[in-house]
Amino acid sequence: MRSVMPKARTRLLLPLLATLALPACAGAPPIAAIPAACSTLIPDSWRAGVPGAPLPDGGAVGDWIAFGDAQTGQLDKANGRTTDAIGIIERCEARDREAVNAVGRHRFLGIF
Repeated sequence: MRSVMPKARTRLLLPLLATLALPACAGAPPIAAIPAACSTLIPDSWRAGVPGAPLPDGGAVGDWIAFGDAQTGQLDKANGRTTDAIGIIERCEARDREAVNAVGRHRFLGIF
């Protein structure tokens, strides 16, 4: 005698089998990348900015040359801080990106 399962039971059985097979495809652990506070690596004293050189009191040419030289030094310091801050944030973001990529997703049976 041939045993035939009713179609209604078969239709109910297929979703159940699918739910058992799906965790094998999507069972990788979730990666929760916490937003890094890269901006906290920049010194707080940099928030105030770099003050300009004081203006000379006298009208002598030498005083104005010294002022121009001092002002250029302050500008170099400010530009250096900007470059350093961008570099710090880029290295912090690269470090976080490498950490997330190191976790990665593992393949199921080496093929999926």
